[in-house]
Amino acid sequence: MIRIQHNADTLLVVIHEIYGLNRHMEGICESLAEQGFDVICPNLLKRKTPFPYSEEEMAYQYFMNNVGFARVCQEVIAIVNEAKRKYRRVVLIGFSVGATAAWLCSGHEGVDGIVGYYGSRIRNYTEITPKCPVLLFFPQEERSFQVDELISTLQRKGTAVYKFEGLHGFSDPCSSKYKEQSAQQAFSLMMSFIQSIPSQSC
Repeated sequence: MIRIQHNADTLLVVIHEIYGLNRHMEGICESLAEQGFDVICPNLLKRKTPFPYSEEEMAYQYFMNNVGFARVCQEVIAIVNEAKRKYRRVVLIGFSVGATAAWLCSGHEGVDGIVGYYGSRIRNYTEITPKCPVLLFFPQEERSFQVDELISTLQRKGTAVYKFEGLHGFSDPCSSKYKEQSAQQAFSLMMSFIQSIPSQSC
């Protein structure tokens, strides 16, 4: 688990990708903490070491067979419930499968806001109507679905959605798919969004 505390009034719960607590997640947590937030990123895989990017398929199968969205949501909600005793706002920030997990938690009363980076599996859960502010980022294209169609569906729910130049993983400086400008723009939008969230919004 990654935990960085400043005794802030807002806790950001980062939900990692299929790879686990890798350098990208460490960097994101550090960048968020530099903005004055308390940050926690649980080790949802329960592994001592993350999967390398070269083992993407193995990492995906491990996540689906040994973790799964239901268990991730259960663990995240437990963190949220505990955090609401101390923090004025609790915001979930998910990446890929983590973004989908955050979306699945969007109806929980303790969640004050959600940010999701390229949560491609959200397409399987478009019947959900979030009860808190949501900001989603998608790349120009995904291998398995039409991005624009999903964006249109989500926007009809009043969800804030942005599309950026690049592919799935554009915010990850450790990835070959990294797009610096897209990553910086998304991070800036995320900061403005978090600051705009009122406490107890859900």
